[in-house]
Amino acid sequence: MTSIQLHKEQIKEHVQEINDAIAIGIEKRPVTLGLHTSACSISLLETYLHKLGKISIGAVIKHEWFKPPKPEQKLAPLAERKIEAEFPFKQELFSLMYTIEEHRNKLIYGKPTNAALIAEFNSFQKLHDIIKEKLKDLGEEIE
Repeated sequence: MTSIQLHKEQIKEHVQEINDAIAIGIEKRPVTLGLHTSACSISLLETYLHKLGKISIGAVIKHEWFKPPKPEQKLAPLAERKIEAEFPFKQELFSLMYTIEEHRNKLIYGKPTNAALIAEFNSFQKLHDIIKEKLKDLGEEIE
């Protein structure tokens, strides 16, 4: 099975779990939302970068790389240092992933607010829509 096919199956599973959480009520499933939006975002980005030929098959992107940068930070954000390749919508996608990761731990381990739940879901939905459209342009259909 190719790496892209494996990612597509993972994306499908994550999206099903997110949809189930929505059906139940995201305020009742913050852990599910936090885990699956984060993991699915990584699979989406890896699929997109594999399809563009920007990362090698087997390359792994880690969610920890998307810890939001601090304004006073002197070094480039970790994600920028680890993923040096240029590609369409890079800054927008990274910004969305920073938001997803910013809220991830609150949703999984803390007492999340409705604002955090909504921010997580909206950021994921935008990221998913952008990558889904870009992959479609490249001849690859995903969930």
